[in-house]
Amino acid sequence: MNPEPLDTIAVLDFGGQYAHLIANRIRRLGVFTRIFSPDCPIEQLSNVKGIIFSGGPTSVYSPEAPQFNEDILNAGVPMLGICYGHQLIAQCLGGEVSPGKVNEYGISDLQISNSDSPLLKNIPEKNHVWMSHGDHVSKLPKGFRAVANTDDCEFAAVENSERKIYGIQFHPEVKHTEHGDNLLKNFVLDICECEKLWNIKSYLPQITEEILEAVGEKKVFLLVSGGVDSTVAFVLLNRVLGSERVLGLHIDNGMMRLNESNLIFDYFNEEGMENLQTCDASEDFISALNGVIEPEKKRNIIGETFLQIKDHEMMRLSLAVDEWMVAQGTIYPDTIESGGTENADLIKTHHNRVQGILDLQEEGLLLEPLADLYKDEVRVLGEELGIPQKFIWRHPFPGPGLGVRLLCSDGKTAGKTLDEIPALKKALDEFSIEALLLPIKSVGVQGDARTYAQPLLIKNEFSWELLERYSTSLINRFKEINRSVWLVGSIADGPYTTVEQYCTKENFDILRIFDDICLKFLNRNGLYKKIWQMPVVLLPLRILGKPCIVIRPVHSSEAMTADFAKIDKDLLKNDLWQKLKEADAGALFYDVTHKPPATIEWE
Repeated sequence: MNPEPLDTIAVLDFGGQYAHLIANRIRRLGVFTRIFSPDCPIEQLSNVKGIIFSGGPTSVYSPEAPQFNEDILNAGVPMLGICYGHQLIAQCLGGEVSPGKVNEYGISDLQISNSDSPLLKNIPEKNHVWMSHGDHVSKLPKGFRAVANTDDCEFAAVENSERKIYGIQFHPEVKHTEHGDNLLKNFVLDICECEKLWNIKSYLPQITEEILEAVGEKKVFLLVSGGVDSTVAFVLLNRVLGSERVLGLHIDNGMMRLNESNLIFDYFNEEGMENLQTCDASEDFISALNGVIEPEKKRNIIGETFLQIKDHEMMRLSLAVDEWMVAQGTIYPDTIESGGTENADLIKTHHNRVQGILDLQEEGLLLEPLADLYKDEVRVLGEELGIPQKFIWRHPFPGPGLGVRLLCSDGKTAGKTLDEIPALKKALDEFSIEALLLPIKSVGVQGDARTYAQPLLIKNEFSWELLERYSTSLINRFKEINRSVWLVGSIADGPYTTVEQYCTKENFDILRIFDDICLKFLNRNGLYKKIWQMPVVLLPLRILGKPCIVIRPVHSSEAMTADFAKIDKDLLKNDLWQKLKEADAGALFYDVTHKPPATIEWE
């Protein structure tokens, strides 16, 4: 292991989605960062130069709140509380925390009231910040003052300059906060007086040493989906261990994109990596998913089926279990959304975090060389390994493939109509929004917790800016919805009827065609490199008997947060919608929701 730099920032993980994103952002500033449990002995923090308290999915006054060692507040180093962390510090030091009258999920306008605050140095008096909270600090502890507010949050930023303790209700670590990097720089470099001793490119020799130590004399068996993460993991393991000690298996689960498996195999052959085998297990997966509707159950079945096929293939290849470790290209968002940290809420189970994988981890038979990295860091590592950009900058594609983009239903209508939510209907009338609630549900994330609610379909020809504003405002106010979609085109005014839809080869083939049309649209119009990812989702809705789909183009870098992308509407209507209509689509919806409050995938 590389020696630990002297200047270290500790991040206390209260289970928020962004604990590791905070660490990632600080490492980008050139300062080493470690994650600690909030109930750790204070001795573990004896060498740190500053402590950051992360967000979290619970309330500080809840019986389920994470255990916290209050001695940490007397560590004598600068401290910064973010969201939950801000509320916890206030409560522990004699302030009060209460449920907010308005939940803030999304962009808010911050007004700095005390420009002499060292935390807010070189930040404009008015700027945009990213909020994700229901509770708020309602009374400050003694010795603290407010230094910034929003319309709905009086104590959006506070400080005790004598003790160098700061609290902010917003998230500076997400890119949606305009001057978040400046705030973190102010805290880490100026207030904590850290030196820039950490370089992310030094990660390669460190992870090389960790792989060699973890594997020992064993060999490594890696499931290779062909996505960015598994591709980088496979190349990395080949470089570190040699191809004779690594075996890759690509499993065609019947939920791949059009011709995807052939492209994957051809690439690795071109790179001279002949230690990759393929297996067509599409019938096994589709059979296992027969009749399954619930998203979490689907994800668990897909993950467990991968393991069953892996075991079968290892037996077929006569691989001695005690001589091999299983490896996978897990990255940190997979584990945090799966409730993989002690205090984290389950957002959705990733296929590489099902129980069978956790059992291997417990037995010391699982290798995850990328588990502490985010997507952007994986790509940097891929560049260092010399992988061609056309592969490492491909759009992310989930391990379960189209299995989480084919929404299933027993044909029963899910949720409510607008008439059953008078307050929402009134708000829509106030904005002159023509809309309806789609009779289905999708997964979202608000306040670091999982939601499962209806999408709101907006029919008006609004600008992207108005769609963004209305979407954010309505989702913040009404828990019955967790994402909004805009109607690009439809073969009729309605109605959109719910139908039975399951994971069958026929349905996957339909989705594959629509997905391929959408990818070709991005490439044809020079949009592929400008957009980070664009999931195409087949909904269990029909209009005049024809399928409805939704596209979800987003901008992101690490998958923990995302903005919906704003593609030219003329292109959408005159190019993409026309091509989809020719392929027998009934309607095209466009997801106009950020993450949070909506996850990137619909399931």
